[in-house]
Amino acid sequence: MGVVIIDGSTVRDFVGNDALFNKSVDDRFSALDLNGDGVLSRSELRKAFETFRLLEAHFGVDVVTPPEQLTQLYDSIFDKFDCDHSDTVDLEEFRSEMKKIMLAIADGLGSCPIQMALEDDDQNFLKKAADFEASKTSS
Repeated sequence: MGVVIIDGSTVRDFVGNDALFNKSVDDRFSALDLNGDGVLSRSELRKAFETFRLLEAHFGVDVVTPPEQLTQLYDSIFDKFDCDHSDTVDLEEFRSEMKKIMLAIADGLGSCPIQMALEDDDQNFLKKAADFEASKTSS
């Protein structure tokens, strides 16, 4: 386990590196595309977001959220990603929305650094941003 320190510029620099950011997003997309058809279905994207436990925990204490409320949340997230309303999310849609999410995180962080404890093998985008920042200073 390691501790990384990031701020908005760390995230913004990562997103601004098109080759690295797109590879990271593409890798995540491929991992989420469970049936390998080149698009994400509603259920595939839901499974991904369920792992984030957006509503199910509050300061480490499990909170019971009615299933219909969770379905409504995940459906609204899917609809946001599905820009062309095809009922699937293709790679370009996924890239575009992930970029918006990461830039919103960067805006939220601003210049205030935060510490994050992450597993060394963690593959989330904020860890990748921190790794990219560290690679710039060690070069």
